[in-house]
Amino acid sequence: MDEFALIERYFRRPDHPPGDGVVLGPGDDAALLLPPAGDELVMTLDTSLGGHHFPDDLPAADVGHRCLAVNLSDLYAMGARPLWFLLSVTLPQADEAWLAGFAQGLFDLADRAGIALVGGDVTRGPLSVSIQATGAVTPGRALRRDGARAGQRLAIGGVPGQGGLGLRHWQAGERATVSARHLARPAFPLDLGAALVGRAGA
Repeated sequence: MDEFALIERYFRRPDHPPGDGVVLGPGDDAALLLPPAGDELVMTLDTSLGGHHFPDDLPAADVGHRCLAVNLSDLYAMGARPLWFLLSVTLPQADEAWLAGFAQGLFDLADRAGIALVGGDVTRGPLSVSIQATGAVTPGRALRRDGARAGQRLAIGGVPGQGGLGLRHWQAGERATVSARHLARPAFPLDLGAALVGRAGA
């Protein structure tokens, strides 16, 4: 199965409308998008390599979830609401079972977060997933790192180091621990970023 057939089978979703602002989604040379009027766009890009950013034996659905979660967390950190994402997957071979699981994990999270896939690429090579995600925020309301000031309270969400502990558990064959499950499927409140706009300094 060639690249276009793989994209058509696993990443085109005719039964899921792409949402507001998507003039043209997956299937052409590029996407056509209409940004929300008056908003600033927030864009982030992350690449995850098999065996480096996630274990080689992580289930495909968890890989899909995890790779999108990395990008969503960047949008939420800046107080942005998710809009669209582009996806590039590199696989050693066209493994349809892996792609089906990956797409399920990816779209399960995408649907919950309200972010739409608008294009991408599938090619052959070492296992790698790159996602470029775009969000929107009211001008001047983005949560920026340079907004932090001495004397402000520091709030921490989640458990620092849980992903690292989860990796050690996973490598030891302990897959059912809370930390190992967190490594596989990082969880965070999907409305936290928007809730912090106007309240947090950074």
